[in-house]
Amino acid sequence: MSRVAVTGLGVMAPHGDEPGSLFEALLRGESALAPIFPELPKPAAAATVAFDESRWFTKLQLAGVDRVSQLAVAAADLAMRDAGIRGDVDPERIGVYTGCGMGGATALDAAYRGNGRVPPLTIPAFMPNAPASHVAIRQGVQGPVLTYSVACASSAVAIAEAAKAVQRDEVDVAIAGGSEALIVPGVVLAWQAMQTLASFVPGEEATAIRPFATDRNGFALGEGAAFLILESADRARQRGARIYATLDGWGHGCDATHLTKPDAHGQARALRQALRQAGLRPRDVGYCNAHGTATRIGDVVERDALAEVWGDDLGELRVSSTKALHGHLLGAAGALEAVVTVLALHRRQLPPNGHRGEVDPACSLNLVPQAGADAPQVEAAISNSFAFGGTNAVLLFGRA
Repeated sequence: MSRVAVTGLGVMAPHGDEPGSLFEALLRGESALAPIFPELPKPAAAATVAFDESRWFTKLQLAGVDRVSQLAVAAADLAMRDAGIRGDVDPERIGVYTGCGMGGATALDAAYRGNGRVPPLTIPAFMPNAPASHVAIRQGVQGPVLTYSVACASSAVAIAEAAKAVQRDEVDVAIAGGSEALIVPGVVLAWQAMQTLASFVPGEEATAIRPFATDRNGFALGEGAAFLILESADRARQRGARIYATLDGWGHGCDATHLTKPDAHGQARALRQALRQAGLRPRDVGYCNAHGTATRIGDVVERDALAEVWGDDLGELRVSSTKALHGHLLGAAGALEAVVTVLALHRRQLPPNGHRGEVDPACSLNLVPQAGADAPQVEAAISNSFAFGGTNAVLLFGRA
């Protein structure tokens, strides 16, 4: 069975729309977080995308297309261009596998806050499968077009399912990733009510998210889209494609314990599945892009899960949560962080764990320092996505 190759990357992210520039900004520790909605009773911050929709849509095409779908269309198109795929694949042999947690939040918020008239295209604008459908329409995809809505694990699950389809020869090319655009007042208020968003002194938004730190107190929302092009390594070599990395293993399952409280044993099961499928031992994996939401409970549970699997080798695993810099993209988080993990392997550099300050003793890990780190010996890396609902997803990438 051929390995699964990553041959294209596309992003519409808070740090821009070019994967290399995004990665370099993360290496520099640049935060994309900024204040939003000053009218809200409590200060809020988020990482938003500077997006020019006119690059991708005419005014007529924009009717009924929510921002979440606009970002998806753009990121997927950039990924296909990066992979060098231009009309030379049977459209029935291409699939779209997209993660989206909340769908068209902008359309739904506008409907709730309107003047009594609900726009007639509200339903197709906010349905969670709209991003995948718009990507398929733009790319002419006639194969499977599937959406996975599993909260924060959505796009990581989508990428794993896309890899399975490639391995099983169900598709020649998979456009796999996710999109989320939920920076609207109602959604922010809802997350604030859950007390999961970080509090901060106005003016300190950029450094408000501190994964694994003693003084961490939550995350900030982000928006964006990210897609990977997956195809068999054999096919990629035959067409002379650049291979960024290979997707060698994945694991996902459910805690089956609590809707919002994570479970270390459930996360450890997903980690073991990914290692087993890749045929690797824990010590063979040199970097982990952690879920790392900077919540009081979540960071400790993730550390305990890593310790359960890595054991005495935990100190050899370099760890960072890039959510400190680009925010938490919820349904698109796994895809954006997968792109970052792939680039870490491809470039042999590790992005920092931002703003950590003093590390919580309960979160003792080998965290990548603020200056980032070179990683000439890292041959495999994992990206963790652990979701509300108890779904845990782990992607394991290897150097090409």
